[in-house]
Parts: sequence; structure tokens; C-alpha cells
Amino acid sequence: MIRDDSSMDRPVSGSDARTRKRLIWAGIALLLLALIALFLPSWRRWAESETSIDVARVRIGTVTRGDLVRDVSVEGRVVAAFHPTVFAQTDGIARLRVSAGQVIEHGPILGQVQSPELESRARQERSSLISLQADLDRQRILAEQSRARYRQSIGLLEVELEAARRAMDRAERTRQEGLLNAVEYEKAQDDVKVAELKLEVSRQQADFESESLDFELRNRESQVERQRLLAEEIERQVDALTIRSPVSGLVSRLLIEDHDAVAPGQGLVTVVDLSALEIEIQVPESFADEIIIGTEAAVSYEGETFLGTVTSISPEVEGNRVRGRVAFDSAPPNGLKQNQRVQARLLIDTRVEVLKAPRGPFLEAAGGRQDYVVEDGIAVLRPIQVGAVSLAEVEIVSGLDLGEQLIVSDTARFEGA
Repeated sequence: MIRDDSSMDRPVSGSDARTRKRLIWAGIALLLLALIALFLPSWRRWAESETSIDVARVRIGTVTRGDLVRDVSVEGRVVAAFHPTVFAQTDGIARLRVSAGQVIEHGPILGQVQSPELESRARQERSSLISLQADLDRQRILAEQSRARYRQSIGLLEVELEAARRAMDRAERTRQEGLLNAVEYEKAQDDVKVAELKLEVSRQQADFESESLDFELRNRESQVERQRLLAEEIERQVDALTIRSPVSGLVSRLLIEDHDAVAPGQGLVTVVDLSALEIEIQVPESFADEIIIGTEAAVSYEGETFLGTVTSISPEVEGNRVRGRVAFDSAPPNGLKQNQRVQARLLIDTRVEVLKAPRGPFLEAAGGRQDYVVEDGIAVLRPIQVGAVSLAEVEIVSGLDLGEQLIVSDTARFEGA
């Protein structure tokens, strides 16, 4: 049993109290020395810096390694690669069956041009063709009849010549027997010569007549062919009175009103081929020399990217811009409309496994020749060299190492501090 705490109490002398205070102050001094040793370099760097700025007011990027795609952003406008206009082939009154914005299929009737005069002429030319064809057939019959008569005449003359030759043979034998005088024998010879001459003349006349008949037939055939071509041309003009769409697509514009009088060569309807849409781009003049036919492109539409290729580039600069065309590598996205605005990127070059950093205003501030590099909380101005520049990144050629941090925001306000 403990009666009191007298056995636990011990008197403290003044020297012990002073020793404890010294130990406490010594610990505090050691702590202060440790803090000074810890923060002295940072304080010294801060003291040596010329300007102090809140880190939240600058944007810092990290040097990384990877592929850099050099590209340029351009604005594009959707255009149809094929947008034919249907023209009137002859004068008349136009009757339209479609309206602007209507979707149509290949070959439908868009309207009709009424031309009674042309239709009447077509009937007349068809009638003339039938008449000339009948004359040609009649001429062929007459030619065959004429050839048959000449063949008959030649046949009769050949028989007469054969008879005259047999008579001369009999006269020859009779004369040798002394039963025929010289006069009758000579008459038999004359009869053979006359028959031969008649046959030769008849054959020549038959050849001449045949050539004449052939010439007449060719002339009639030429007339029929000419009339046939004329009738077909008129038929083609009559068929062209029907206005048909050459492509499937959309009726873009009506160039006339319904029941308007039209003249040959006048535009009627413009149709847009929706299956062959392209992007008309405006390339900044500074990049015009680097954009060539075949340059790859990426078109952004409704959050998706569609690949394409530059198919043409204008040699003319208009308003610090160069006009070009981009065709889709595959089918164009659904929903695109004529003259719709889209954004596109032209992929000029790809650098593989290079040092790169985020792109920022620091490029313009120092011309890409120097920038502030963050070293232990202090931004130090360092000379650098940049290479290819894309929309989001810039190639670091020299002056920076992998993993280092640099200020990519505008550094002009630092004034070289």
C-alpha cells in the first residue's frame, strides 16, 4: 500500500533545468539548419532569377519521342465531282416534272420540251424514207428484169451462131464434094461472122446495161441511206425533247420556270451526283508549294475522320489562298450536302521516332530559336532548334533532351529574363 508520493519525488537542481533548455535550443537550431540546407538552393535560385511568375499562368510541355505528322489545317467546301446541266436541244415550251432538292435516280424523265414543228418534220422524213425505200425496191426489180432480157437475147444469139457454124460445116463438106458453088459457100461464112458480131455486140450491151443498172441502184441506195440518216437525226432530236437525268443524285437548280419558252443550248436543270462528292479546299499560300497531287488528307465530319487524296491544285493564288480538290478514298460519308463546310487536314510529311514537344506560341515569340526550359522550378532561357511543325506538335532538332520540360505558352512577356 502506497501511503503518499513522497518516495517518488526528487528535488531538481538549477543546473539540470539549464541543461534541458540547452538541449531544446540545440534541437531547434539543428532543425533550422536542416531547413536552411533544404531550401537554400531553391532560395538562391529564386534570388538569382530576374522575374517571378505564377506557374499557373504558363503552359508547360514535356519533350517526348515518337512519330510526328506534319500537316496543315484547311477549310473545305463540299462540291460534286460531277454536276451536269441538261440543255435544250431545240426551241419549244418546257414542261418540268421535278423540283429543286428532289432526289432522283438514273435516267428518269425530268420534263418535256414541246415542239409540234419538230414532231411534224419527223413524220415527214419518215414518210420520205418509206417512199425512197419503195423506189429502191422497184429499181431492183427493173434491173433484174433487164438482166433477164439481155440473158435471153444473148442466149438466142448463141443459138443462131451455133446454127450458122453448122450450116458452114455442111457447106464446107458439100463444096468439097463439088455440089456447092463458091457463092453459097461464102454466104455461109458471112452468116457465121454476122452471128459472132451480133453476139459480141449483145454481150457488150449487156455489160454496159448491167453497169448502168448497178450505178442507178447505188444512187438509189445512197438516197435511201441519206434519208435514213436524216430521219434518225430528226428522231434523235424528237427523243431529246424528253429531258432525262444523266446521273442519279439530287436536283440542284432549276434554270427555267415551268412552261417557259426555251431556245437550243439553253440550260434547263442542274443535277448533282451525290455518289461522287469532293472537297474543295483553300490552302494557305505559304503551304502551296508543298501540297501536290497525291497528298493524303483527313476530312473531319460529325466527329469522324475520312481519308482522301488531293486530286488537283490550282496554279493560281487568290486572296492568299490556293484552291484545290480532295477526293475520298472510299464512299463519301452519308449526309453530306452541296456547299457544306467541313474541316480537313493535309498530311504533308511524317517524321518517325523524333524528339517532339507540344506546339505553342513560343514558336512565334522567339522564332523557334530559343525557349525557356524548366530546371528545378526555374525557367532558364536556352537556345534550341526546331524542325518540322504540325498542328499540335513541333520537332525538336537540338537544345532539348527527352523528358525535359519547356514553356510552350507565349514567352514574349518575359522579355528575355
